[in-house]
Amino acid sequence: MKKIYLSVIFLALLCFSSCVDIEERYDFKQDGACNVVYGFDMSKAVSVLMNLMTDSVRETPQFGMVKDTTLNFYSALPDSISQKMNAEEMKMAQGSDLAIKMDLKKNIMKVSIKHEAKNATDLQYYLQHLSSISMNSQLNNVTKRSFDTQPLITGQSYYTYEITDHKFYRIIDKVKFNAFLKKAGSKFAMAKAMLIDMPYKVILNFAKPVKKINNSKAVLSADRRRVTLVTTMDEVMKNPALMNLKIDF
Repeated sequence: MKKIYLSVIFLALLCFSSCVDIEERYDFKQDGACNVVYGFDMSKAVSVLMNLMTDSVRETPQFGMVKDTTLNFYSALPDSISQKMNAEEMKMAQGSDLAIKMDLKKNIMKVSIKHEAKNATDLQYYLQHLSSISMNSQLNNVTKRSFDTQPLITGQSYYTYEITDHKFYRIIDKVKFNAFLKKAGSKFAMAKAMLIDMPYKVILNFAKPVKKINNSKAVLSADRRRVTLVTTMDEVMKNPALMNLKIDF
């Protein structure tokens, strides 16, 4: 069972070489908890990929596979990985789910990572350690090749966070971001050369009205409870500060 799911992720990684639409969603609750979802929609990349495949390849069972499932992140890890995790990493993985929706013949490929943070401290820890969670090592072990899986884990390592019960701050560390681009830049350049946009959307739903926000590109809803930031990876590469958020609520 695990091998089937992992093969799905491997296909997703291949598609990421072309492009991916990314959506971050944060749903804050009155008690301070927050549901976080990182969605990766690779359907456009699948469409490009399928056009490059021969009819014989498209008719193989692998390309005919259809999946719409959710599994616990921790339970999907092999023992060789889970046994190396510390208590906090284990707790984070156990509180996360991996959802997969795939139908290659219909050009559908979506992967999302979901996590429920219990409070502001839990949320900050999750965001700061998401990129180092052992799923990255797991994927590298499965693919058996030097394919950089870091982009799928959202590259969150280049942010610095400060999160409390009344604020959500994140600032891009330009040194870390430039290091990220050195690894993933070729994939973004390929997508741009193919005239494929890479949308990046951030949605934050708050239980309380937002008092102040410092990003002029972010849109605040009429009831002041939703912040939406829409950009593209191309814009972010030119101006990383577009992703900086300082929200007081």
